[in-house]
Amino acid sequence: MGVYGLLTFCAVYALTVASPGPGVAAVIARGLAHGMKGTPAFIAGFLAGDLVWFGIAATGLAALAKTAATLFVAIKWIGVLYLLYLAYKLWTAPAERVEVKSDGREHGWRAFMASFMLTLGNPKAILFFLALLPTVIDMTTLNFVSIVEISVAMCIVQPAVLIVYSLLAAKARELFTTPRSVRRLNRASGVAMAGAAALVATR
Repeated sequence: MGVYGLLTFCAVYALTVASPGPGVAAVIARGLAHGMKGTPAFIAGFLAGDLVWFGIAATGLAALAKTAATLFVAIKWIGVLYLLYLAYKLWTAPAERVEVKSDGREHGWRAFMASFMLTLGNPKAILFFLALLPTVIDMTTLNFVSIVEISVAMCIVQPAVLIVYSLLAAKARELFTTPRSVRRLNRASGVAMAGAAALVATR
C-alpha cells in the first residue's frame, strides 16, 4: 500500500487506541498500582488482541467471527471477571505497601492474558477492525506485503500510545508515599479497574 494510506491508517489507529475506553482505563489503573512492573506483558496482550482482529478483517473472516460470537462473549466475561478480581485486590491492598503483593506471575503471562482477553471482548476494537478499518483501507487491494506493513505499523503505534499512559500513571504513583495516600491510590486504582470491567460488560 502507499505511504499516504499507511500514514492515514496509523493516524486513525493511534487516535482509536488513545481514546478513552476499557483498555486505557486498565493501563492507567495498572500503572498507578504497579508502576512500570509488568507493563510490557500487559501492553503486549493488547497488541496481540488487535492483531487477531486485524487478521480476521484482513483475511475476510468477519463472517466467521460473527458465527463465533458466543466464544467472544465468553472471553469478554472472563476478562471482566479478572478485572474485577484485580479491582478487589487493589481495594483491599495494605496501606503500608505501594503495590499489591504478588507472586510475580501476574506481571508475566497473567498480565498478557488479562489484556489479551480484554481486547478480544472490547467492542471498540471489534468495531474498528470489522467496521471502521475498511473505511480507512481498501480491503480488496490488500496483499501479503500490505498486511505485513500494517502489522508492523500496529506493533509501533499501539505500544507507543499505551506506554505514554503507563509512564504518566507510574510517575503520578511516585507522589504517594504516606500510608493514607497509598490507601487512597490503591482504592482509586481499584475503582478505575472496576470501571474498565463495567465498560466492557455494558457494551
